[in-house]
Amino acid sequence: VQLQASGGGLVQTGGSLRLSCATSGRTFDSYTVGWFRQVPGKEREFIGVISGSGKSTYVAGSVMGRFTISRDNAKKTVYLQMNTLKREDTAAYYCAARARDNSPMYKYQNVSDYVYWGQGTQVTVSS
Repeated sequence: VQLQASGGGLVQTGGSLRLSCATSGRTFDSYTVGWFRQVPGKEREFIGVISGSGKSTYVAGSVMGRFTISRDNAKKTVYLQMNTLKREDTAAYYCAARARDNSPMYKYQNVSDYVYWGQGTQVTVSS
């Protein structure tokens, strides 16, 4: 599975961005997809995850209420909608995928839970 993250850019504090994670895989709904972010010198941080069907999501407490995850399997794309952005949201954002199973989404918060990774897309929030 090849993943392509896009949609990053420069935005002012309080603004919004929507990131996309597209894939060329034929069985996209077979994959659970997560979002992470990373700033230089720090570990990659879990943001959220969505099930293959899109019916189940789990979002980290640090962004809950501001970020939402959705997917359009017909377009083979997962989205990360980011609202009320803060300077501390500045990071490179990555999407990742793993084969789906029946585990609840909150179990997939670690980098090691994912097999496939896209390249990062940079988000910079300025005041």
